[in-house]
Amino acid sequence: MTTISDPPQESFRPSMLLSDTRYRSITFQVIALALLLTAIWYLGSNLAANLRAAGLNISFQFLGNPAGYDINQTLIPYTSQSTNLQAAWVGIINTLLVSFLACITATIFGVIAGVLRLSNNWLVRKLMAGYVEIFRNIPVLIWILIIYTIMTAAMPAPSAFRGDDPASSMMLGSFAFTNRGVYIPGPVMGPGSFIVVATFVASVIGVFAYRRYATKLLYDTGRLLPMLWPSVAILLVPTIVMFFILGMPIGLDYPALKGFNFQGGIQIGAPLIALWFALSIYTGAFIAENVRAGIQAVSRGQTEAAAALGLRSGRIMNLVVLPQALRVIIPPLISNYLNITKNSSLAILVGYADITATLGGITLNQTGRAIECVVLLMLFYLVISLGISMVMNVYNNATKLKER
Repeated sequence: MTTISDPPQESFRPSMLLSDTRYRSITFQVIALALLLTAIWYLGSNLAANLRAAGLNISFQFLGNPAGYDINQTLIPYTSQSTNLQAAWVGIINTLLVSFLACITATIFGVIAGVLRLSNNWLVRKLMAGYVEIFRNIPVLIWILIIYTIMTAAMPAPSAFRGDDPASSMMLGSFAFTNRGVYIPGPVMGPGSFIVVATFVASVIGVFAYRRYATKLLYDTGRLLPMLWPSVAILLVPTIVMFFILGMPIGLDYPALKGFNFQGGIQIGAPLIALWFALSIYTGAFIAENVRAGIQAVSRGQTEAAAALGLRSGRIMNLVVLPQALRVIIPPLISNYLNITKNSSLAILVGYADITATLGGITLNQTGRAIECVVLLMLFYLVISLGISMVMNVYNNATKLKER
């Protein structure tokens, strides 16, 4: 009886690394990786040799030396005798502050303009189209200069608020708009204020939990719960009740003109406002186009079907169109947020002390540590960009269509 057996396996030979398709791709990848590592090693060793020949050495000890310069806007304690590392932290926090504020307001501007670009009203539609075309086709650097110039030239000086018959007066007796910035009342925390703040944070979480429950109930059973008033009640009532129970532990410090400037309250400097508003309106124009494209990607038949069921236009947009449009809107929105963070490095133009102005500007010039400062700057922007991408990608995955 004849038996059929598998053919004998061919033994491995080195020539198979190039001739056999099973190994060829791996061979080429290994060769490419080796060449890349060799190039990196050569460039690194060449840089180290040149630095030694020039008498330079890589050291970060300068971060512990006194900075020797003042910063006009700080969110953490800082003086001219603080270390260069502390000055860098001030710049990092200022960068994160303006980037966060610009991302929020740019999203608001973009969503509103994107929705209105599809309005049935001809005038509104054309106005939003003009906003998009004008603001996104002029460099953000120009908008920063324009807004800062308008603020410093058109706004009154603090001296205009002095006297029995001043040329300018505070709005509602609490807000002062000057060419140096905007002064608003600031909170004064007393005993028990932490409990009030914790209650407010818990209320915010409660609002999201309620809205998520209401949306799930609507999708599962078709029962529509009210959204607005319950959300407002959950947000405000517990905080207000706790505020009065604890004896109003949080007060307000109102700005007042003392000497040559306002004292007290919170000062939002003109450089911050100019940079914040310019980044917002500039990037908002790009987000508006993303929103418009996302809405138009949703089939018109779904809008008509929802209208046939008796849903109002606002409900159709919130419950039918926007949830599906998010899968188109979010991917380019990630790039817009990254652009806001990187464009904030233009802050030095108007004197806003971001990380580029502190570590990459004054500290670099005073210490002469150009390589170290630039490396730290690159590392900071890399970490922030990767962090934003990670968070937004997680949200993007959560908004994907899920099959039953």
